[in-house]
Amino acid sequence: MQQLDRQPDAASWQGRLNLIYGKNDHQTQVKQSYHQSPLNLQRPFYPEGPVCHSVVMHTAGGMVGGDRLSINVELQPQAHALLTTTAAGKIYRSNGYDAQQTIQCQLAPGAVLEWLPLETIVFDQARFRQILQVKLSPGATYGGWEITRLGRSARGEQFKRGDWRSHTEIWQQGKPLWIDRQWLPGQPEIWQSPHGLAGQPVVGSFLWVGQAITPSIVQAARDLWQAVAPTPAEVGVTRLQLGLICRYRGSSSQAARQWFIQVWNLLRSTQLGRPACPPRVWPL
Repeated sequence: MQQLDRQPDAASWQGRLNLIYGKNDHQTQVKQSYHQSPLNLQRPFYPEGPVCHSVVMHTAGGMVGGDRLSINVELQPQAHALLTTTAAGKIYRSNGYDAQQTIQCQLAPGAVLEWLPLETIVFDQARFRQILQVKLSPGATYGGWEITRLGRSARGEQFKRGDWRSHTEIWQQGKPLWIDRQWLPGQPEIWQSPHGLAGQPVVGSFLWVGQAITPSIVQAARDLWQAVAPTPAEVGVTRLQLGLICRYRGSSSQAARQWFIQVWNLLRSTQLGRPACPPRVWPL
């Protein structure tokens, strides 16, 4: 795990959210919930019956250097929970410290967790670490995405100073199913390099892990991009040992999310027998 170079001061937020979901009869419910500001949880809702939709709130509006957010999610056998956020996350210019978000998930047999937050906007000169660790029991499924806008591009800002790191680990019975480490230092050369951002401000990844995916579904996911394709971008779909990953690099977080939603619907329909149900808090 990445060690941070500097430690937060006493004024920094140390937010925490601990959730345990369990299945009662035919519906997943929040069995236990603990929160520490600035993290909180809205009352769960059930637009599709048995699946528990939960909305995570960050009441401070964004992260600054030194902030630490920790989210721990446990799903009991056969539970199905979908978590999202109320608004785009914002990572403000660093005061010399790193901001960090750590998410740890444990899924019991037959459980399904979908972590589908709105985009994260990383301001120029921000320093941000995000860590996701998922432990899957046999028969459990994780689906999730991250969409990151580097720099406030609507204002013409580019991410030319700062530091962004993303570390994802998904394990099953002590064996790694997917480990992904991304590092993007804010530098003009990285911004323009084809091995960096290639001048594009938005990067995104969508993972579906825990179930075998056929080559035909991989091709269908690629074809779905052609149906969306409102702006030029580079995309890719890769079949994993037990799942798939979609990558996006382009100029539009909306285009990335539209494509990911289409792929999410494809996978839900073919793998779970249930179509996608976008949370009501998402913008149209």
